[in-house]
Amino acid sequence: MPSTRNSQKVVPMNTVRLSQHRPLARSPVALALATALSLAAGSAALAQEKVLRIAMTAADIPRTLGQPDQGFEGNRFTGIPIYDALSQWDLSKASAPSVVVPGLALSWAVNDKDKTKWVFKLRPDVKFHDGSAFNADAVVWNVAKVLDKEAAHFDPSQVGVTASRMPTLRSARKIDDLTVELTTSEPDAFLPINLTNLFMASPAHWEAKFKAVPASVTAAADRSKAAWTAFAADPSGSGPFKVLRFVARERLELGANKAYWDAKRTPKIDKVVMLPMPEANARTAALLGGQVDWIEAPAPDAMPQITQRGFKIYSNAQPHVWPWQLSFAEGSPWLDKRVRQAANLCIDRSGMKQLLGGMMAEPKGTVEPGHPWWGNPKFDIRYDVKAAQALMTQAGYSAAKPIKVKVQISASGSGQMQPLPMNEFAQQSLKQCYFDVQFDVIEWNTLFTNWRKGAKDPSANGANAVNISFAAMDPFFAMVRFVSTKAFPPVSNNWGYYGNAEVDKLVADARTAFDEKPRDAALAKLHAHIVEDAPFVWIAHDVGPRAISAKVKNVVQPKSWFIDIATMTMD
Repeated sequence: MPSTRNSQKVVPMNTVRLSQHRPLARSPVALALATALSLAAGSAALAQEKVLRIAMTAADIPRTLGQPDQGFEGNRFTGIPIYDALSQWDLSKASAPSVVVPGLALSWAVNDKDKTKWVFKLRPDVKFHDGSAFNADAVVWNVAKVLDKEAAHFDPSQVGVTASRMPTLRSARKIDDLTVELTTSEPDAFLPINLTNLFMASPAHWEAKFKAVPASVTAAADRSKAAWTAFAADPSGSGPFKVLRFVARERLELGANKAYWDAKRTPKIDKVVMLPMPEANARTAALLGGQVDWIEAPAPDAMPQITQRGFKIYSNAQPHVWPWQLSFAEGSPWLDKRVRQAANLCIDRSGMKQLLGGMMAEPKGTVEPGHPWWGNPKFDIRYDVKAAQALMTQAGYSAAKPIKVKVQISASGSGQMQPLPMNEFAQQSLKQCYFDVQFDVIEWNTLFTNWRKGAKDPSANGANAVNISFAAMDPFFAMVRFVSTKAFPPVSNNWGYYGNAEVDKLVADARTAFDEKPRDAALAKLHAHIVEDAPFVWIAHDVGPRAISAKVKNVVQPKSWFIDIATMTMD
């Protein structure tokens, strides 16, 4: 539907009020220089090896112990390359949405009589990097690492980034060496999708690290923690790449696993070097200066120069939502639906798209018209300042009496696109509709951790909205974890405590539909309700821009948050 636009163009301010701004621990420019020196020193080795150097948006290397942090950038760069899950995303196509396919499990089926029980048939002859076998015992062990507090290898540090992504999983039981039964707390048709986030680490390798913990460390929890620390420095998964070298905040080096079980994903690239560079201009300078071959989220104003220098910019529409998630806690300024809808009508998304060099899509909801979950909501998200001002006037606000809102945001991070200029632009866009917006700017990984603590936690620092982009690849990630009352913190990502009985009923209808058509119909009703009630300000959909050297071949930019390095080649 065409947008109703007012005559005055909104432009971003040069400054933004910050209530807190934590500097990153290491200068991106200094890191780029250090990287250049180290790469120059290894030039002889580079001439003989095919080495792919990647600059991430993260400020640190995502954790390598099996369950990554740093949001889904962690899954992209230390999860999927190093590890495998029972189910995984098909990242081989650019023309169709990614779907879940067998990974370490060949097949799965829910019990007809008891839909809280699933049987997974496992892939035979898979080895971890340390040479030990993947089997049912390994699956049981990896479920216990995040769910069984009595297990010797239970790791609290891995729970938050795992359990919140599969909140109904309760236990795993070995049936035979290649068959395992998983049990959920309630019927949950989303389980096979959620399991793409449970990466399988080697139990035998962890046990070796555990036995090597000094005898002076006596407490069971301390011994487990020490073993996991040692495991993270020398991890063992079953993925297409092995860890060669790890230096916190500086670099991660991966080597090809030539014995990988999937011939189609056995790497042709010898080594991958990953570097944290959270600042867009530093990443761009590193690419143009020949220090890296690939950068995530290039600086928008540098894209013409990047392409002129022969680099390729890849992008694709993807299920990736860049919103403000709103608080429904007592006293929140967002409790009035008229205010929420007004904010959605007052964002000049077309202007923001120009700011980003065209590298975004303008959302109509969490999914787009034509999607099986669309549901034809009655509220139309668009740019309509007069309609927004009318709603705000009805709610009792005006230019002389604006509503004060505070949003917790990051300066960089996984999937956050260009968070500072984008939030500044939204701030100025909303000003004309009587919103007085302030920001609390914090480091990305801290923001991501706060997300699981909720709007009522002191970590919110008085914010009544949070800006964290999210994947909308599946029903749980797209909708359920934000609107179900069962997903209130710390269970999952319903940061704002949104929800009611009607929404819970719609969630239950979708979650208990094990056939595609009735599930899609239930999800369409849920999506329509969410858009109409507006627990988000939908600001942008990402297209995942990344700039890559032309010498990197077979790059498939899927319609996904993720990308597969294993199938790429280099000249």
